[in-house]
Amino acid sequence: MLIRGSGHKDGILVPIPQYPLYSASIALLGGVLVPYSLDEEDDWGMNCRSITTAIDKARAKGITVRGLCFINPGNPTGQQLPAAQILEMLKICHKEKVTLLADEVYQDNVYANAASGTKPFVSARSVLAKAGGKLLDEVQLVTFHTTSKGAMGECGLRGGMMEIHNGPADVVDQMYKLASINLSPNVPGQVALGIMLNPPKPGEESHSLWEEERKEILLSLGRRAKAITDALNTLPGVSCVSAGSLYAFPRIEIPPRAIQAAAESNMAPDVLYCLELLKSTGIATTPGSGFGQKDGTFHFRTTILVQESKLEMFIKELCRFHNEFLTKYGGAGFAAKL
Repeated sequence: MLIRGSGHKDGILVPIPQYPLYSASIALLGGVLVPYSLDEEDDWGMNCRSITTAIDKARAKGITVRGLCFINPGNPTGQQLPAAQILEMLKICHKEKVTLLADEVYQDNVYANAASGTKPFVSARSVLAKAGGKLLDEVQLVTFHTTSKGAMGECGLRGGMMEIHNGPADVVDQMYKLASINLSPNVPGQVALGIMLNPPKPGEESHSLWEEERKEILLSLGRRAKAITDALNTLPGVSCVSAGSLYAFPRIEIPPRAIQAAAESNMAPDVLYCLELLKSTGIATTPGSGFGQKDGTFHFRTTILVQESKLEMFIKELCRFHNEFLTKYGGAGFAAKL
């Protein structure tokens, strides 16, 4: 609805690293992706200066910036954005007359507590409500959520929703028309979404069972997130922000010989790493180059969805491969240097 077609050069701001479906959808609709960088040194936090710089550069090229997308908790980075950073985005959108697109589908996937230093999930809607005034009355905010990524769908059941704040009535009418094209809805996903939005309430017969099952799923995901993050951070040349939103996105140092081998095979170094990991262990990961990353850095994304009964084997195989990779391409000297 924001992109008017290829003749208009309509731009959408997207965080880097990004969920690749955003860049693909923007290209399909004839828009222009306007990248802005997340700050890995600040737990993949929002760099608002990067956003304003990206807007200025895009406009200098004749691009009409119409939307600012952010993902919180992040994909692939797994970070949680603090209220102050979300407020800055709202102010930018108000000043620049840009619609804020809040991808908050991983909001259930914040596993650690405040004592561990993990930031809590903060919704854009709650920050906007507290801001009040012209921000509340004028900022256009579209919030996205799903049953597919939390305690219910677990990447299986599919069902999504969006809430539009300050959207023009005629535009919202057109959105309903587009949604109505889907004549055969995903019934199980819609049922699950309805339960997510209206769960059993205290006093109802199923409430205690609902709370018990939901709590155990999230606790299990939390244990897996911590175990995988801790294991990654023990490896030489690897650093990883606390895993969240079902993913860990570690940064990896790749030996020069591996970089050379990747170039000879016409692939990115982290693609070489992920392919050799797959062949050696059967563990499927996604190279950071598929999401976009700062030049000279390498990452990969892995989920934390491995079954707890197989978690020890998963970690053991991942660690074995990493050390063998360093030995193969860098030798003991490179590992010792790291």
